[in-house]
Amino acid sequence: MDKMNEQEFMTLADGYLRNELNDSEREAFEKYCEENTDAAEQLATHQFFLQQLKDHTDRAALKNTLASVATKYHASGVSLTNKRHEPFVVTLWNKFKINSLVAASVAIVAVFSTLWLSGYYKTIEKTSSNYSALRRDMNTVKKNVNAQNAVIRNINNEQRKGNPAEGHFGATGFVVSANGYVLTNYHVVKGADSVHLQNTKGESFRANVVYIDPTNDLAMLYISDSTFKMLKAAPYTFKEAASDIGEDVFTIGFPRDEVVYGQGYLSSRTGYAGDTTAYQISIPVNPGNSGGPLLDSKGHVIGIISGKQTGIDGASFAIKTEALLKSISAIPTDSLDNKLIINKKNMLNGLGRTEQVKRIQDYVYMVRVF
Repeated sequence: MDKMNEQEFMTLADGYLRNELNDSEREAFEKYCEENTDAAEQLATHQFFLQQLKDHTDRAALKNTLASVATKYHASGVSLTNKRHEPFVVTLWNKFKINSLVAASVAIVAVFSTLWLSGYYKTIEKTSSNYSALRRDMNTVKKNVNAQNAVIRNINNEQRKGNPAEGHFGATGFVVSANGYVLTNYHVVKGADSVHLQNTKGESFRANVVYIDPTNDLAMLYISDSTFKMLKAAPYTFKEAASDIGEDVFTIGFPRDEVVYGQGYLSSRTGYAGDTTAYQISIPVNPGNSGGPLLDSKGHVIGIISGKQTGIDGASFAIKTEALLKSISAIPTDSLDNKLIINKKNMLNGLGRTEQVKRIQDYVYMVRVF
């Protein structure tokens, strides 16, 4: 189905929600919404609006009905103070209401006690903590001597005491724009005093956090170090369309002090607890993988690794590129030191996986947070 204008879409949306479309029209409209996320969101918003309107209409009708009944009652001339013969149900209630309230209270206490003893609340608590952000305690990681020396050289001019390689945890980030913009997760840099990026050669560079998007767990870094040399355009591009279940995917990150490759497949088009802005993937990830790129077989970035479900091997999650690109487009231009340019030319398509990984490595960094 071709792209529809606003009026055409709203006409079909109304017909769809009122069950006025025939089978072929309904099927075509549903397919259109699946292929166009903006249309699906607009449909959901419109449905919510119509439901709110219906609820308001129903409340107004009920209010008018009650007002009409009250008017007729008063017009009948019956005094509210006159002694009336109470209905049988009311008589029973007045007689046994104390016993009923006591019985209801006992029943409520019994239900909640049963839930507590059965471990129901512990199950809820456990479920709510099943999602784990991929942070890594850097105090347990073997220190890379070359990386330490590089960091020390970079901060001598600042007369900073201590060794920055002693950062409390690390993660992964990858280049978005070759002039020094690197993307990672918000939870990685949250509360950081300083951030350094280390490449696969052991070189380390200071970086500033120029934008955060806590809602989508994204953060944009900018390499502000004078020793950083602008890279060539990144070899990958960012896929805007949704990927399909079963697609071959891979990631590159820093679960330890050297770059690690992971391969798997896309297992769900939604993330943890049905999150539509994320994918579920079969790649086992570890602390340090957070913020790494998720790519398809053609070398398109389709997401950014964000977390995993604890207790389930291989149940990992990645924020979709669609959310990623929307977040980037929302960055105020006055907050950027240089223009952020996203590469539009894919140089990985058609290459073997080994060659793809080799070309990507220079654009993936370990994020050290202090």
